[in-house]
Amino acid sequence: QVQLVESGGGLVQAGGSLRLSCAASGPGRTFSRYVMGWFRQAPGKEREFVAAVSWSGGKTYYVDSVKGRFTISRDNAKNTVYLQMNSLKPEDTAVYYCATPKRPYSDYYEVYDYWGQGTQVTVSS
Repeated sequence: QVQLVESGGGLVQAGGSLRLSCAASGPGRTFSRYVMGWFRQAPGKEREFVAAVSWSGGKTYYVDSVKGRFTISRDNAKNTVYLQMNSLKPEDTAVYYCATPKRPYSDYYEVYDYWGQGTQVTVSS
């Protein structure tokens, strides 16, 4: 079973920064073979895609609303994916989840099968 554990959430003022981390583990699973994504869900809203990084780390993808402010990266030696969030806005307030698919070498838009428990990000105005 794959485990994803997020950390780094918290309360920050608008314009501030946070760095989320997601540590992955799982028997027989080579982290560097799997795309990693970040999603978020605000109260009363559907979960939405935020960012993803390819299995190699060479390609990144973002929802338009965070482009230029958020940066996703991964450290395959540490089995960890990060989301650096700068210039935070109140509308970024949500629970942030990291996720990964079952299938190796998949594309970022494919199904994500494993999810973390989420970390709360609250941006005050």
